Amino acid sequence: MLAQEALTSGWFLENAWLIPLIPGIGFAVILLVGKRLPMQGAEVGIGTMAAALVIATGAAYQWIQRVDDHEAFVEPVIRKWVWWQNGGFEFGLGQHIDGLAVVLLFLVAFISLLVQIYSTEYVKGDRRYTHYFAAITLFSAGMLVMVLAENMVQLILGWEIMGLCSFLLIGHWWEDAGNSRAAVKAILTVRVGDVGLMVGTAILFFGANEWATERGSNGFSIHAISGWALSGDASDSVLLWAAIALFIACIGKSGQFPLHTWLPDAMAGPTPVSSLLHSSTMVVAGVFLVARLYPVFFEGLDILDSGVNLIALIGGITIVIAAALAFVQNDIKRVLAYSTVSQLGYMMMGLGVGAWTPAVFHIFTHAFFKCCLFLCAGSVSHSGSHHSFDMKKDMGGLFKKMPITAWTWILATAALCGVPFFSGFFSKDEIIDNADHNGYPVFFIVGLVGAAMTAAYMTRATYLTFFGKPRGAAAGVHHEVEHPEVEHDEHLVDAHGVAGGDSHAGVAGGDSHAEVGDHHQGPHESPWRITAPLVILATCAVFAGYLNAPAPPFKTEKFTEWVEPRGVPVSEAEATASLSIRSGETAVFEVPPAESGAVAEETHAEEAGAAEEAGAEAHGGSGCGFDVPSDSVCFAPSLSHAEFKWSKAMPSILLVAFGGFASLWICLGMFSRERFALKGLTTRFAPARWGYNFLVNKYYLDHLYEKIIVHGIAHPIAQAAYWTNQHVLDGLVNGAGKGGRRTGEWVYRNIDQRVVDGAVNGSGLMASETGHALQPVQSGKVNQYGALLFGAAAVAAIALVILNV
Repeated sequence: MLAQEALTSGWFLENAWLIPLIPGIGFAVILLVGKRLPMQGAEVGIGTMAAALVIATGAAYQWIQRVDDHEAFVEPVIRKWVWWQNGGFEFGLGQHIDGLAVVLLFLVAFISLLVQIYSTEYVKGDRRYTHYFAAITLFSAGMLVMVLAENMVQLILGWEIMGLCSFLLIGHWWEDAGNSRAAVKAILTVRVGDVGLMVGTAILFFGANEWATERGSNGFSIHAISGWALSGDASDSVLLWAAIALFIACIGKSGQFPLHTWLPDAMAGPTPVSSLLHSSTMVVAGVFLVARLYPVFFEGLDILDSGVNLIALIGGITIVIAAALAFVQNDIKRVLAYSTVSQLGYMMMGLGVGAWTPAVFHIFTHAFFKCCLFLCAGSVSHSGSHHSFDMKKDMGGLFKKMPITAWTWILATAALCGVPFFSGFFSKDEIIDNADHNGYPVFFIVGLVGAAMTAAYMTRATYLTFFGKPRGAAAGVHHEVEHPEVEHDEHLVDAHGVAGGDSHAGVAGGDSHAEVGDHHQGPHESPWRITAPLVILATCAVFAGYLNAPAPPFKTEKFTEWVEPRGVPVSEAEATASLSIRSGETAVFEVPPAESGAVAEETHAEEAGAAEEAGAEAHGGSGCGFDVPSDSVCFAPSLSHAEFKWSKAMPSILLVAFGGFASLWICLGMFSRERFALKGLTTRFAPARWGYNFLVNKYYLDHLYEKIIVHGIAHPIAQAAYWTNQHVLDGLVNGAGKGGRRTGEWVYRNIDQRVVDGAVNGSGLMASETGHALQPVQSGKVNQYGALLFGAAAVAAIALVILNV
């Protein structure tokens, strides 16, 4: 019998709860004293995100060590504390650290730090500079809280913090009505989906609570929910409805069809906010939720044995419809916004077809190149197009003027398009390949079509921005900016007579307004605080993919090894020990030490292979959760991965090349030649015009929502409420008022005038008449007074005699 020893975790893993706490404290500090600090609070935001990144990096390193120490199941590092109690039930705060969590913790902290550094230049002089850094710091903290969550209540807390902060940041320049509308649209649209999160959480709690309680946990625990979903004890209908409800929340948060309409409008916020929101926070939250509770979706939607399911269907539709909309956008940020929606569709589709690791890896790679692209767009606006985002009107020919911005954009674009040997290729191609491998041929085709469309619209955006003839502001012609994001010109403190501002020279240690004005004297490269994050992100966009590059000659699959949960059974006793931790304790998983490295590796490989094979035989490849021994628990499904072959990757590579070159040919013809067959096609060919208008109007979804659904539902409700107010409520109030008036008048006439005043007036009259009657008595004659006195004495004497007889 082998001795048992604890699988150590390390200080960073056990104290990962500090990662969101530090930025949360930073938010409070910025609000309280930020304006008194030399950099107006920016130094606090940057410092707290740097500290969070250090801890997140340490946690990732120690997690890798933890994985390397054991080849089979790797227990997450779980700690929890009682937050509050109700009726004897404990609601907790805590941490659930596994491969998925450490990836997102590192990613959010890293991207947020770069965005905040970038922001010190980009929003320099903004009238709400301090509030901006407070909100963006809390925004990152909210995402970190959600990623770290040990239970669903804590996950909802982080989820809602992000929703609030997105409202504040999208509407940062709320003086512009368009910005305010975009912020309201974002929060209301996401709230529609959030109802599903509440309902799904309630379903999971009541479904899993009994199973979890028997093992010392409760139905809110994410670890317990995963084990319950794969235990075989869970009802299929409960899992199905929980999965549907939760996915509705993911549709809203991650901008999936049909609730994607808020995401492009969110471009009204400052560009660094757009970058952070679209790369590693907010919109990724929905994808993270599916990945975190994957056993629920895996079992509820029967992912590996259906051929189609809700997640794959919505993800596939989103890929195509968002990519098509990107073709008709002239605003560079809106192109990137629809690109984000499309790439989120890839992530969702990957989770829907059983490609868990490629989907999560695409979150990782996408964060770098999408953040880089948005920050490049901000750099162009800041220094190349006089704060305009219109590619057709104010850009073109900027490659020579802004070489760093241009090259980083091109590298990030290559990664986004899935060009071989760039990071996006290694994540996106694996999603497409696994769709075919897991029995989803339709979505394999959808993935290929989406890849070609991505290359086409990004080639168009690249050409319009950096190549061809300079236009408008790029050519030195300045005009009024009509974009909803009104940049620094209207928000510089004291630059244009804004009331209530401090001097610009004192903002963030910045330069004088005259020096800032130099930015508007023709296109030029942006300052280092803008270009340095671009270079770092572009480097990551090129090389991040090699963490999971199964293609020869690399054959590196470290991301899979470190991040993917292993779908193997663990003993009931060990599972109960990890589920029943008490406040402040750390979950410890007991594992046998290896007798030798080779023997241990062989044994664990055999165990994992046997579990996967058993699951495949039990349910058509579904894996752990269908034929688990009665004395074992499984916390993750066993997934199978397609073997990479260059021959299978060729369709994707060829379609990407075709999309890019076809788009380039069209751009050269449309913008460089006087005569081109496709010019004026929408005016000459009715179907082309119809299609173009259909896309420009965004499939008329906004019209459907605002003019039909809202008008058809809200307006009748409003009219009914108005009628009720006028005829029922006001009728009751007015009736009560009239009744009160009539009552008052009757009381006045009968009680006040006749009774009260009558009694008062009668008593006065009686006193008056009595006085008049007695007046003759007061004659002033002494003889009369004496006679009256003797008369009274006589009467009294007679009365006394009579009474005493």
